[in-house]
Amino acid sequence: MSSQSPFYTVRHAEERDIPVLLRLLEQISRLHHAGRPDLFHVGTKYTADELRALLRDAAYVVLVAAPDGGEAVGYALCELQETVHGHVLVPHRTLYLDDLCVDASHRGRGVGRCLMEAVKEVARQEGCYHLTLNVWACNPQAEAFYRRHGLLPQKTCMEWVVPASSEGGF
Repeated sequence: MSSQSPFYTVRHAEERDIPVLLRLLEQISRLHHAGRPDLFHVGTKYTADELRALLRDAAYVVLVAAPDGGEAVGYALCELQETVHGHVLVPHRTLYLDDLCVDASHRGRGVGRCLMEAVKEVARQEGCYHLTLNVWACNPQAEAFYRRHGLLPQKTCMEWVVPASSEGGF
């Protein structure tokens, strides 16, 4: 799969892209840490070896966007998921967008749009019923971006953070 805009080409990630993927993963980590330091460390979600394995795994689709002839400046990491049977869920195929990141120095230039269009095309080609993702509440810019691309809330995940207590037990 390769798609193009006037400035960026979207293609499947290759091993040569791993250093860029690691840098972008750290950018996402820093953003999440800034919004939820109680949940996120600064670092990367995957090691280079784990990324290598994902690139070979047929259940994953990893795309990168790069200026023509240049190094990748954004990526989308997706997982194909199957809901085969269940007592209440209809069997269906999902493309789960685990991560989408555009280098901070390239945001606002259409890179994210190119990646989203490519991800939607993968969902179509793979016969998926829908494309899903999670957005942290501390990242309203991401939520607005996904809404602009036609995604709507499917469900709401809620939390109650248990207050720290000096007393132990029940």
